[in-house]
Amino acid sequence: MKKVIMGALLLGAVTSATAVKAQKANSLSAKEKKEGWQLLFDGKTTNGWHTYLKDAASPAWRVANGALELDQQAKKNGAPGGDLVTNDEYENYELSIDWKISSGGNSGIIFSVHEDPSFKATYLTGPEMQVLDDDKHPDGKITKHNAGDLYDLKKSAQKAVKPVGEWNTARIIKKDGHLTLWLNGVKTVETTIGTPEWDTLVASSKFKDWQGFGKYSKGRIALQDHGDAVWYRNVKIKLL
Repeated sequence: MKKVIMGALLLGAVTSATAVKAQKANSLSAKEKKEGWQLLFDGKTTNGWHTYLKDAASPAWRVANGALELDQQAKKNGAPGGDLVTNDEYENYELSIDWKISSGGNSGIIFSVHEDPSFKATYLTGPEMQVLDDDKHPDGKITKHNAGDLYDLKKSAQKAVKPVGEWNTARIIKKDGHLTLWLNGVKTVETTIGTPEWDTLVASSKFKDWQGFGKYSKGRIALQDHGDAVWYRNVKIKLL
């Protein structure tokens, strides 16, 4: 009887693990749907996204193998670049997104972006969670510029990035100004926008004289075109 019970437990564990592994990319589990998660990327199209200050997504961003890819060949062929931003704005939420960077590559997940022609780029208003090849990109040698950092504001509590070519999972939790960044299950940064600590971080950064930076509690989420190949998938959000 003991062997039967142990066998049943083992079978259950294997079945459960297989079920988790079997979940398709760019999909929501029944549990996630119940918790209120929404997909921001359907794995097939750029629906729900557009290039910053444009009406639609540039062909430089294509969907390949279930991922949003910044296509360098398309840019060489004349497709305009630019950051990809959500059509909708968000204020309090948990964002989960997988990313993979090219060798020597640089990109970023920028949030609270205020889209307005007076701001020519997403990073003029939105803080950024860095996406980077720490080993080969020059920014990897700069404090607060590594993968998982709150770019140029606060360095990661510990290094959590995976080797180039592997998928990383980033989480950004933003609730009433309180901000927590996670990379591959490791909490990398925690701070609160609008507090004395935040003001000190900004004052000590390249953003200190940027009038619109970090001033908007509600805004778009952006995937940065920094000129290097990068891939994003499993982009999902839960409103808080």
